[in-house]
This record gives sequence, C-alpha cells and structure tokens, in this order.
Amino acid sequence: MTFARIAGTGSYLPERVLTNDELAATVDTTDDWIRERTGIRERRIAAPGETTCDLAERASRRALEAAGLEGADLDLIVVGTTTPDRVYPSTACRLQARLGAEGGPAFDVQAVCTGFIYALGVAEKFVRTGSAARALVVGADVHSRLLDWSDRGTCILFGDGAGAIVLESAPEPGVMTTHLHADGTGERLLYVEGSVEDGYDNPIQSAARTRMQGNEVFKRAVRALGGIVDQTLEANGLARGDIDWLVPHQANYRIIEATARRLRMPMERVVVTVDRHGNTSAGSVPLALDEAVRDGRIDRGDLLLLEAFGGGFTWGSALVRF
Repeated sequence: MTFARIAGTGSYLPERVLTNDELAATVDTTDDWIRERTGIRERRIAAPGETTCDLAERASRRALEAAGLEGADLDLIVVGTTTPDRVYPSTACRLQARLGAEGGPAFDVQAVCTGFIYALGVAEKFVRTGSAARALVVGADVHSRLLDWSDRGTCILFGDGAGAIVLESAPEPGVMTTHLHADGTGERLLYVEGSVEDGYDNPIQSAARTRMQGNEVFKRAVRALGGIVDQTLEANGLARGDIDWLVPHQANYRIIEATARRLRMPMERVVVTVDRHGNTSAGSVPLALDEAVRDGRIDRGDLLLLEAFGGGFTWGSALVRF
C-alpha cells in the first residue's frame, strides 16, 4: 500500500511588519485591546506589487530545498488560496511555470482559512492512489488587500504569508487521515463583500472587503474544531494524550487554547505564531508547521494534529506522522 509523507516544509513572510500601535494610530483600538481579544501583537503585510504567487513561490522553493528536490520532480501542485493573482489562470498554474514543473496537474482550492487543509486532503489522495509520486501543497494569501482598514473588527486580525510542504509516496503512513467539512448556512457571518450580488461587477477587485460577525464566528469555530478533534482521534483509535503536537490555524489565541483544552494538551505542545503573524488565512498552518520544524521542536516520528476553520464555513484536520 502507498501512503503520503511530508518530505520538506517551507514558508515565507513579507518584510513589512505592521504593529498594533501602528493600527491604533488610524483606527479606534489599542495594543492592549487587540492582545486581550486575539493574542496578536503584529502581522506582516505584502509590499505593493507583491502577489500571492510571489509569496507561494518563495515558500515552495524552501520546501523543495528541504526535500532535496527540484520543481521538475513534481507531479502535482495544489494551492489553497482565497486571494489568487487573477481570476484565471490559477495561482497554481502560475507557480508551476515559475518552478519549472510543467506537465502535471496544477490547480487552486478555495476554502478560505481551511484552504491548506483542503489542499492537503486532495493531494494526499493523489499520492495514495498512485496518481502522483511527489506533490507540492501550498497555502498562501495576501488577505490585507481584502480589508477595510477602518473596521477594527477585521483589520486587526489578518496578515499575509505563505507556507508549503512537499508530499512524496512512502510505504508507511505519513498523512494518516484527513477530515474535511463545510456548512454553507453560515455565509453571512464571514464573507467578502464585492460580488455581483453586492452590486459589483467583478468579485476580485479593490472594492472587495471582508465582513465578519466576530462573536458568532468565534462560537462556531470553537464548536467545529472541538468536533473535528474528536472525529480525528476516533478515526485513528487514539486517546487525547497520544498527540505530540497541535499545529492549529492561527486565527485567535483563545480559539487555539480551547482546542488545546479539548486535547488535554499543554500549551507548550502547541505551535503558536498568531502573536507575530496574525491570521494568514490558508498560509497559517503550513507557516506554523515550517517554523516548528526548522527550530527543532517537531522532529521525525512526531504525531501532529493539523486543523483549521474558515469562511464558508469550512473546517478540517489532518493527522500526520512527521
């Protein structure tokens, strides 16, 4: 039987750092207010002209280097993103051309903050069925361009960034199971205003703005992520103490704490980057994973739980033997 294992990880953050104090100079908020409610103290913002594909390319090259591979070695590219450079071609196709990985399938997956988990779930199936031997899975977003900078309920939350992993076929499980869900009835609780329905001609344009009912989204996220934790453990016959590391979506520190409590896991075993990155949407899980791999916290053989929740609503998890 063939399985998919992670052969390499990579990530990239734009250079521009935007602090809470800087935001407080332009919107009615304070550093203390933001930290108390979200745990965020700063986030990265893409430079003018810096695109989602630019971020994805840098993260992907680092993942390929870590795996000891070149772009030409890839059979598949799946990019999770909500902020594609163009309506078409896909960001994955643009990335494929830059990496010299021509020939195999390349496509985007849009599941907002769960985009990387969705992309991983799709790519893992390609590898397990023998349709691809090596796959690049990317989560990348330039969410700052979807923000209303006068809305303190959203502009304080998001940052820009990208993370990537290389999957390769293996005789023993790496990615053990993935679990993906959606509930479209929550659409108006978290969405981007800027569609034809909202009176605009083009859904991807400068008029697009993120709108969110924060308290409701928080409650839905905690409930959904608690359920996905239980589902993942049950599917793999595991107890809550069996997980070595939780690598969660970095949306809000309180949500991360709630998920850790569900696992009965100390925060020392949880990878947290939200304080420095903010919510990088589809980029947040692979960014956190790469950081913990490179600083030595996560090592080969560790059992990881990756999870995320995003607009749609979408949510999902992956259990990974690293």
